Amino acid sequence: MTDKPDIVVQLVHIEGPLKGEIQEFLEPEISIGRHSSCHVQFPKDLAIISRKHARIIREGNRFKLTDQSTNGTFLNGKRVTEAYLKSGDVLIFAEGGPKASFLTRIEEGVQAFEKVTQPSAPGKPEMEPAKEIPPTAPGPEPGAEPRVSEKKVQVPLVIQYGPTLRSFREVPVTIGKNPNCDFSLDHPQILDRHAQLFFDQDQYWVKDLTGRSLISINGRPVGIQAPLNPDSLLSLSPEGPTFRFLGEGRLAEHEEPAPND
Repeated sequence: MTDKPDIVVQLVHIEGPLKGEIQEFLEPEISIGRHSSCHVQFPKDLAIISRKHARIIREGNRFKLTDQSTNGTFLNGKRVTEAYLKSGDVLIFAEGGPKASFLTRIEEGVQAFEKVTQPSAPGKPEMEPAKEIPPTAPGPEPGAEPRVSEKKVQVPLVIQYGPTLRSFREVPVTIGKNPNCDFSLDHPQILDRHAQLFFDQDQYWVKDLTGRSLISINGRPVGIQAPLNPDSLLSLSPEGPTFRFLGEGRLAEHEEPAPND
């Protein structure tokens, strides 16, 4: 008899007070609501959310969503009482309420994250001698072809953009409008091959492939490439899209609040 595989549930919060957070659970049951005992706890003053609003229960290798609320739980826009979930589903807790993407992955992904988050062993081998990595160097001339890192490293990368959530177990990952890119992004400001995310010197980096210095971190152009630090804002162009780097290889879409009239 084989044991049940360990499956990690990820909830990527797209809208609401937890927006930008990515929560991971291994528990067989995940409770959602305003009550202090809930695994996913919303603010007590968010009245549209019930104290115990919904549960996600593991049944074998499937996960069932059960609504317990007054104002309802919606799966991909449709109100449900009970429903089985699949990776990529979008959950809304109460009409107009918080929104999250649902993703599952086997424990291999957790082990990969642990490789990044655990302190490095004192005697680990050094990476190849430092290459030229000028994070604050001036951008290349228009039309210049920046070098692309071909070194493959098995580390996790999770990108959330709108309702889309993609997980990778190896970098580099190329972002662009071209469907052949690892993460294809349909946005008016995105070029065919726009950016590359890679891992070097124990951290994640972004490389500008545009040749126009379009990519910035916290408002500063990255030049050719620059490291990503936790909580930094990565803008792929002056007009967006923008992502917040949450650390541990996680990028979540960031939307600036609308200006008050």
